[in-house]
Amino acid sequence: MTVELDEYYMIEAIKEAQKAETLTEVPIGAVIVIDGKIISRAHNLRETRQNAVAHAELLAIEHACREIGSWRLENATLYVTLEPCAMCSGAIILSRVKRVVYGAADPKGGCAGTFMNLLQDDRFNHQSEVMSGVLEEECGQMLTKFFRAIRERKKAEKQKRKKTELETITEIDSQ
Repeated sequence: MTVELDEYYMIEAIKEAQKAETLTEVPIGAVIVIDGKIISRAHNLRETRQNAVAHAELLAIEHACREIGSWRLENATLYVTLEPCAMCSGAIILSRVKRVVYGAADPKGGCAGTFMNLLQDDRFNHQSEVMSGVLEEECGQMLTKFFRAIRERKKAEKQKRKKTELETITEIDSQ
């Protein structure tokens, strides 16, 4: 694959991440490509489904397997905006995804080379090629912005609660 094609498909994964963000989901998106064609698209749905395994990669793999009628994705490339976690890396290995391209690294849980590298561990019966850092800045900024907004919202809610408590105390004291 050329850098231009990797960036093209990563932009498609970013579009999926944006869909997740509109649902107040962590903005992670994935697409699976076989023979130059996107056969599957997905985004995080953990909060929406209240399901710990509703990660973008797993949903994309599940749809791709249905699409091609096989659990083996031997000629597939998975594009994902954030480095896959241990669970998703396991699914990537088990479904025999040939190549994984990700945007932002995940130092706390990335299992494609940052925290650990399950995808290229030769103790498994399958290894995937890994390309990291494709549109890394765009992917990382989306996540940073999302989590910053959550922190700011929680801080505002905390300040509002304190103000309400203070008003209640003042009202009680004035009686």
